[in-house]
Amino acid sequence: MLPESSRSPEKRDLREALKTIGGSNPLILLLDELNDPHNLGAILRSADQFAVDLVVTTVRRSVSETPAVIRASAGASRYVPIIAVANLVQAIDLCKSRDYWIYGADAGGLSLDKQTFQGPVALVMGGEHRGLRRLVRERCDLLVRIPAGGHVDSFNVSVAAGILLYEVRRQQGFPGFS
Repeated sequence: MLPESSRSPEKRDLREALKTIGGSNPLILLLDELNDPHNLGAILRSADQFAVDLVVTTVRRSVSETPAVIRASAGASRYVPIIAVANLVQAIDLCKSRDYWIYGADAGGLSLDKQTFQGPVALVMGGEHRGLRRLVRERCDLLVRIPAGGHVDSFNVSVAAGILLYEVRRQQGFPGFS
């Protein structure tokens, strides 16, 4: 067994991982080719705070759980289940078959404040430079954007993930939000 500091995403099957998730409002985070270890670490930190049930990354063209990711997560990587899959589109399809509603983060999406997040939710976050890939975007049930009024065209992916996770959990009545 690898020491905790060099743990890589679990090699278990997504199908099996989905069977272990319970509750009425499960939340999965799918990451489409994230490359920056600091972003992944920050996302894992937010995922821990908002009790994300599972984080899914891709095997290729994605950062894995390195010592830099573990440091950036401030230890949260120990508590958030993370697995790597070969094909994110197939992972989305599998989540859909388990009644998850798939929301992709995209600057051209519908405003976040107009959406309702209830039941099984899967959020898809795109990579730092190009966002969601076309096939991933097409598999999403709905694309959402964070309303903003600044001069820069988008949020950093880790900041966007935190905002989206907060809003999903707020609407789902997450403990501590009342």
